[in-house]
Amino acid sequence: MLNGIKYVRKGLSEILFPSVCSVCGHALSSAEAHVCNFCIRNKFELASSGNASTSDVILPEGIEVQYALWNFDKGGYLQDLLHDLKYNRLTGIGTDMGKALANQFRKHHTVDPGSTILLPVPLHPAKFRKRGYNQAFYIALGMKKIMGIPIVKPADVIRIKNTKTQTGFSLEKRRENINKAFEIRNPEAITGKTCIIVDDVFTTGATTFELAGELINVGAGKIMITTVAQA
Repeated sequence: MLNGIKYVRKGLSEILFPSVCSVCGHALSSAEAHVCNFCIRNKFELASSGNASTSDVILPEGIEVQYALWNFDKGGYLQDLLHDLKYNRLTGIGTDMGKALANQFRKHHTVDPGSTILLPVPLHPAKFRKRGYNQAFYIALGMKKIMGIPIVKPADVIRIKNTKTQTGFSLEKRRENINKAFEIRNPEAITGKTCIIVDDVFTTGATTFELAGELINVGAGKIMITTVAQA
């Protein structure tokens, strides 16, 4: 009886207050969290699908792929969505974008789900407590739903340095800021695996390159970097 009442209330709520796309305002389907599939496919500029890298950044030795889904649009819808994902607890935006990222990534790169892991860039515990969640985890969750690849346990790879925001820093300052920021607590979870690092925005690569270096040091196999956007 109580379950029946719950479903009726849910149905009435969806009729009276339907969920709408954060971009176009149209009603969302049950499979869409915050952004409709039409906007995912048409509202943002796809990044170049270059062989190893979608950006002009030279990849350090040991990193095979740097792949971004879209080009960052300063002042546009994508910037607003990423801000809402990161600071306004709209984690469903992350899963929507993660699914889109995975679908495009698979068109250009092939991995074995049985020997591959998804690694969201970790947050420092102090920042996690303040924010309450890691936005990169929800992007990885969306990718997992499409690719069937497990996500590394948060305790296996941690952030030990509470870095300042990288925004506005030069490349040299970014590298200095992020140096020795990560620690691999469970090397067995990494050794021999293809590691897909997941983050929201790729700019200079300082953060993901630093994390990749730690993974390489414990014997990771292939290293791939995936992000929703590149600036």
